[in-house]
Amino acid sequence: MKPCKDCIAEGVTTNRPAPKPGPRCITHDRAFRKASKTRNHARYVENTYSIDAALYQAIIEAQGGKCAICQRANGTTKRLAVDHDHSCCDGPTSCGKCVRGALCSVCNVFVGRMRDDPEAFVRGAAYLRYPPAQAVINLLN
Repeated sequence: MKPCKDCIAEGVTTNRPAPKPGPRCITHDRAFRKASKTRNHARYVENTYSIDAALYQAIIEAQGGKCAICQRANGTTKRLAVDHDHSCCDGPTSCGKCVRGALCSVCNVFVGRMRDDPEAFVRGAAYLRYPPAQAVINLLN
């Protein structure tokens, strides 16, 4: 096996092998893939939503580092999705001015299923607070 090219560049003399079909050891391969994913995500967010990586990070920090709706997901396992108003821009990209926040994938799908209707959220909250089946059950008991 060939030695890792990043180890050689850093002056590491342990001669760590590069077992994958690439020129890097496991440690440097992991770091390289993580940096590559971060770059690709930043490029995707900028091309699709017209916001740069710094603004994306600022939005997440303004939300306390969590999903704006459920406040549970923090983006460590899967990055938080950019939520935007679909009625603002035509086409597959956004102008950047209609970005509403960062949501986990479950909440993002939920907002989409509710078709961005605020009244649907109000009805959902009322449903959870006062379930209609409970009123029927209490009457029959």
